Amino acid sequence: MKSEPLDTKLLRQAEVKVERMVAVLRVAVAGCLLAAFLILVKGEGANQSYLRIQWLLALLTLLSYFVLGAISYWLATSGRFRRWMVWPAVTLDCLFMLVNTWAGLSNTGFPGELTFLLPPTWLVPVILAFAVLRFNPYLQAYCVVLTVGGLFYLTLWQPEEITPDLAARAEFMLLLPPNMVRIVMIALGGLVLIVAAYRARQLLHSSITDARARANLTRYLPAQMADRLAAGELSELRKGRQQEMVVMFVDIRGFTQWSEGRAPEEVGAYISEFRRRVQRAVGQNQGMIDKFIGDAAMILFEGESAAARSLVCVDDLLVELKDWGRERQAEGREPVRVGIGLHLGEVFSGVVGDAQRLEYSVFGDTVNTAARLEELTKSAGVDVIASAAVLQAAGSEPAREGWSALPTEHLRGRSSWVEIFGRGALEG
Repeated sequence: MKSEPLDTKLLRQAEVKVERMVAVLRVAVAGCLLAAFLILVKGEGANQSYLRIQWLLALLTLLSYFVLGAISYWLATSGRFRRWMVWPAVTLDCLFMLVNTWAGLSNTGFPGELTFLLPPTWLVPVILAFAVLRFNPYLQAYCVVLTVGGLFYLTLWQPEEITPDLAARAEFMLLLPPNMVRIVMIALGGLVLIVAAYRARQLLHSSITDARARANLTRYLPAQMADRLAAGELSELRKGRQQEMVVMFVDIRGFTQWSEGRAPEEVGAYISEFRRRVQRAVGQNQGMIDKFIGDAAMILFEGESAAARSLVCVDDLLVELKDWGRERQAEGREPVRVGIGLHLGEVFSGVVGDAQRLEYSVFGDTVNTAARLEELTKSAGVDVIASAAVLQAAGSEPAREGWSALPTEHLRGRSSWVEIFGRGALEG
């Protein structure tokens, strides 16, 4: 079964965590508003029927909001939360405010111009702050559009004639108790934004820590292994496993002789440029650099189409080195020549070492054979030697693609013969 990508897995975990946080905040907001409502407006306007209905609507809304928070928390903690559920949750956040505002306009008889006298509209900062917590710009935009669109519609509500009774009702909405409720709503919105800012800071700190950890890991391990370690697969990698891989060795020809008597800066720049070009060719073909050993490199290809990708990598690498050689010749320097050996077979792969230093290692006859084939390029007078196993797995036709059959070799350390093919020397 194919494992879930690391970034997808982390994103899913973060989304569940934030929904649990939003659910708790939603319950807390409903509870705080309910307490503020009971303390600040208790008994206010009890002799006015429209106010009794208004307070009842507010209580029902807050209780419903509390229930929504409780259900959201249950979904997030029970493992039943799905990513698509965040959209109806945001929709309900907006609708609770809009429906309660509409019911208030209908109950009080206010025209749309007085929409913002009603306390429910002051829940907008809280609703937008909840959306900010999710760090999803599309969700945030949807929340803004739904909120602004709904309020715009309510503001255009069919106006009625402003009678003395409506004026008295509007005046009541500007008294201390409703204003105190508005202040509580703004404070709650601010608190949610503080939580959002704190979470953003935590995520930034976590990202920096993770980046440092990956940087330290990649000092010793291939980048792909660092990703697996970050995903918590160290125990599995320590166990090791048998798998089929293409192993490639690349070595610069005549490097030892060339480097004698040269300035360290020139030698360092030469090796750095060689490694940069190797990394580019390998990266373009989803390969993995196991290690650089001085002027040589050990490269691995695993998974589907590994053999085909390894051969394309050889072509890309030869083009890179040919271009580099031309640049050097134009400067009056020697061109670059390499030997490349490839073999396909079973290897043992795994991570060894301790917390101070981890090392990804690949062992087995396949590794030794690839190294021997690279050495053989010197005596065979070719730049590349690949075993028949690599060409067969890649579906290559040797004669048509420039490969020439070489004498079957009984390589040192092997009990069986290896059928091999070579490619011509690199042009200067």
